[in-house]
Amino acid sequence: MTLRRVVLWRHGETDYNASGRMQGHIDSHLTEIGWNQARFAVPALARFSPDVIVASDLRRATDTATVFSEAIGVPLRLDKRLRETNLGQWQGRTGVEIDAEWPGGRAQWQIDATWAPPDGETRVEVAARAIEVVSDLDSGTDETALLCAHGGLITALTGRMLGLPVEHWWQLGGISNCHWTVLARRDTTGPTWRLVAYNAGTTS
Repeated sequence: MTLRRVVLWRHGETDYNASGRMQGHIDSHLTEIGWNQARFAVPALARFSPDVIVASDLRRATDTATVFSEAIGVPLRLDKRLRETNLGQWQGRTGVEIDAEWPGGRAQWQIDATWAPPDGETRVEVAARAIEVVSDLDSGTDETALLCAHGGLITALTGRMLGLPVEHWWQLGGISNCHWTVLARRDTTGPTWRLVAYNAGTTS
């Protein structure tokens, strides 16, 4: 075990965020606000001095991470295991549209990490693929990793890394665009992670 710190960074605002539509695996684009959010975050995130940067292969995360990678000169890797939750039939729809066709579905999904949208993934499944990325990095030589991903994945992965009971994952709040969560170890001799920061961000 070599990782001492993992920084989980959500992508900037997208056209889907701005219009209130669910994204999931849809490859949405950053808005100008989203690009600026990424630029504003660079100085704060640079203080973590990441040894490695890994991003979801969905464009909104890749573009956000590229801004940071180019600014600090650390190469960027892409990993599809960091993709957002597959939201199945909900993808591309607004909350109002989903509530009309699946009454109570969103409320159930928000509190139950084992529940999946129609033809979609559970948060437990999302965390299972994301933790593989952390485990792979943990077998290397890097001490600080920056993972640029998505709100749902970050929440699920945080719950998994902290060893929280699945039934309590819903108590972790959402992650704002271009905000980040930090988990750290006191040493590398054990698997225990602790939460250092959650949904932190710049004020710009």
